[in-house]
Amino acid sequence: MKSICVYCGSSAGTNPRFLEEAIRGGTEIAKAGLTLVYGGGKVGLMGAVADAALAAGGRVVGVMPEDLVNQEIAHKGLTELHVVRSMHERKLAMSELADGFLCLPGGPGTFEEIFEQWTWALLGIHAKPCGFVNVAGYYDLMRQTIQQMADNGFIGQAYVDMLVYAETTPQVLDAFGAYVAPPPKWSTNKP
Repeated sequence: MKSICVYCGSSAGTNPRFLEEAIRGGTEIAKAGLTLVYGGGKVGLMGAVADAALAAGGRVVGVMPEDLVNQEIAHKGLTELHVVRSMHERKLAMSELADGFLCLPGGPGTFEEIFEQWTWALLGIHAKPCGFVNVAGYYDLMRQTIQQMADNGFIGQAYVDMLVYAETTPQVLDAFGAYVAPPPKWSTNKP
């Protein structure tokens, strides 16, 4: 694994532990020698994770649509900033640049981005891990909702179990090292 895409809030949220974990996450990603791929912002948890990775000597690649760059929320100190035309192009570029997807606390954009990657993984479009840093139980209710999908027959348990949950970024990164993707949803070799 060479690069990790981090999805997280463009706000810092109300719990100081969210910001603490974003800083730890960026630092640990850089110390592990991984490139941080993220949305390119200078604000909220996004800016904190990027600043921490840069301060630890890491390589940070941002991907941002030009309309957001024009609103002056782009981080100007990144190793690279890819400016794209749309959010769709942004998500595709981030997916292509990353070997795994890590989710810190965030809002609807964070959820939408990680759910797309999870969907692509279960369809076999890629075999990259998706994980959640469950700071202060932030993802507990979402995890229950995902389990309900399997309990009600909308998804196989193997595709629920493919998601990684841990309390810290280093724990998620460790789990990514042992990740084995299940067969694609429509495979005849399903577990």
